[in-house]
Amino acid sequence: MKFASSWMDTGVEEAFESLRAKVSAPLSIELWDGRVFSFGPESRVRMKLPTAASLKHFVRPTLGSLAEAYVEGELEIEGPLRDVICAADQLTNSAGVSAWQRVALAVSKHTRRVDRGAIRRHYDVSNGFYRLWLDRRMVYSCAYFRTGEEDIDTAQTQKLDHICRKLMLKPGEKFLDIGCGWGGLIIHAVEAYGVDATGITLSENQFQVAQERIQAAGIQDRCRVLLLDYRDVQGEAVFDKIASIGMFEHVGLSNLPIYFGTVRRLLRDRGLFLNHGITSSDVDSHEVGSDAGGFIDKYVFPHGELPHVALALREMAAQNLEVSDVESLRPHYAKTLEQWSDRLEERLAEAAKLVDQKTLRVWRLYLMGCSYGFAQGWMNIYQILASRQAQAGRTELPWTREFMYPERAGG
Repeated sequence: MKFASSWMDTGVEEAFESLRAKVSAPLSIELWDGRVFSFGPESRVRMKLPTAASLKHFVRPTLGSLAEAYVEGELEIEGPLRDVICAADQLTNSAGVSAWQRVALAVSKHTRRVDRGAIRRHYDVSNGFYRLWLDRRMVYSCAYFRTGEEDIDTAQTQKLDHICRKLMLKPGEKFLDIGCGWGGLIIHAVEAYGVDATGITLSENQFQVAQERIQAAGIQDRCRVLLLDYRDVQGEAVFDKIASIGMFEHVGLSNLPIYFGTVRRLLRDRGLFLNHGITSSDVDSHEVGSDAGGFIDKYVFPHGELPHVALALREMAAQNLEVSDVESLRPHYAKTLEQWSDRLEERLAEAAKLVDQKTLRVWRLYLMGCSYGFAQGWMNIYQILASRQAQAGRTELPWTREFMYPERAGG
């Protein structure tokens, strides 16, 4: 079906000519009728609109709307994924949507039932799918690079050690990992640092694999995983050290006092807590990045909310958690996501046997898009080390930060 010739020959042409005047990118856009509009001399990226209805995605394009169009089959793309994301970003000039516009919904979003459903939707995709592109331990959080040249297995081992050193883990200490994933950190902490470790998760897939790995390692007397919401962990001052790695993004802005309050309740006086989480780069916790967050909320991380690091620090201080160290890992996460994306791209045929095409499209865009977002500074990620200070006096931390790093650089 063709549109009226006056609209086709005038409206579409004018719209794309106007867009072309603003955008210079290695991109060409092919319409359903075969017409092609090039936006640069070298078109490494090709976007194809299969029907005239697909034009609606270019009226006021955002990264979120273009990603959704691709996932739903209303936009076809060809070319290296890094170039696709970059070209799409150049097409968009819309302001991000404020996270605070969703605050009213957020208050009721983060119930135990809703959070459990959101976590399972993301993490219970398929253990086999995650195995394709994660490291051998299946550590699904920002890795730690010393040179930037390490492979993902090396960088994730370095990350686990970096966390354990910051927490000054010692044999026999009671250690809690909130959101333990497939058990990588708790198993490493038991085997390499001699702690007694407990991990909690809301993902049944992660719970089952973590249990199997603990049994296979023969450390079930010192290591356990529970299918449990963080709010339901019982006790007062029962843990010496607590870590939360890549979990507080799911908590919700309105629930930060409950989250950090739970940590304070569970941690002994002078005990150490490390929070490793993604933050917004906007000081008011607004979304940055052309509605990419809207796409992620719909297709990847339902109900995720990113506070600015200043808000996280404020809420920690309100719970008498004294912050002693704050480290940005933003370049590390851009690199981690890039490696994950590359590994998935290398195994697309295998991935297609484990998940449907729509899910695969979502994850291809999500991994490389997030790598691009961290590289652009739309989000950050911080490790925040704090201690519970129920009584006045010094913490148990050394005078300097030297304890956090190996004796020899690169050693």
